Amino acid sequence: MKEPYYHDEKAGITIYLGDCREILPGLEPVDLVLTDPPYGVGLGTKKRAEKMAKHGNDGYSGMDDSPAFVESVCVPAVDACRSIATRTVLTPGLANMFLYPAPDALWCLYWPNGAGIGRWRSFTCWQPVLCYGPSPEKTGCFPDTFTTTEQAKKNGHPCPKPLPLWRRILDRIGGSGVVLDPFMGSGTTLRAAKDLGRKAIGIEIEEKYCEIAAKRLAQEVFDW
Repeated sequence: MKEPYYHDEKAGITIYLGDCREILPGLEPVDLVLTDPPYGVGLGTKKRAEKMAKHGNDGYSGMDDSPAFVESVCVPAVDACRSIATRTVLTPGLANMFLYPAPDALWCLYWPNGAGIGRWRSFTCWQPVLCYGPSPEKTGCFPDTFTTTEQAKKNGHPCPKPLPLWRRILDRIGGSGVVLDPFMGSGTTLRAAKDLGRKAIGIEIEEKYCEIAAKRLAQEVFDW
């Protein structure tokens, strides 16, 4: 197993810099995988990068973010995660969600203020959440939709998720074991886990995002 890029022994938080397909086989079983992998919508293309640079980031500069990338990299990585995790929960985006295996349960993130334009000229106000594994152990039932108007604060990553929303999702899933994010990005899953007293592991192939995540995790009081 390679040396961690970042490790907080007290909090039980570890970041690995590298390709998750190479690192996952060396990990011990975990309680939960919670991840937001690339959506395959071209954020790595020059055209999209130039457009996104106007909003403070350069897209996924190290990969093509295509449907082929989702099929050849993201889907096998999620399959590998499912083999070591009790539960796996991911947000695949809309464009290529059907490339993933049929989930055991389907949740929804709903933004009533969504302004993105979909293919049929409608505002995109929702995002699927694919859930694999047994039902959370919390007693009783709860809605399968997370309604929010929260927007993630800009931090240099092209697609950060709102931290308060991620904390709500993690809290609803419950559990007490290690949380793993193989497509860590700017570290929202790890920050949410730390806030809830959970141990966590993140894997990220871009060093600049590892650095952003490490800085976020070093903060004791944090909301971005």
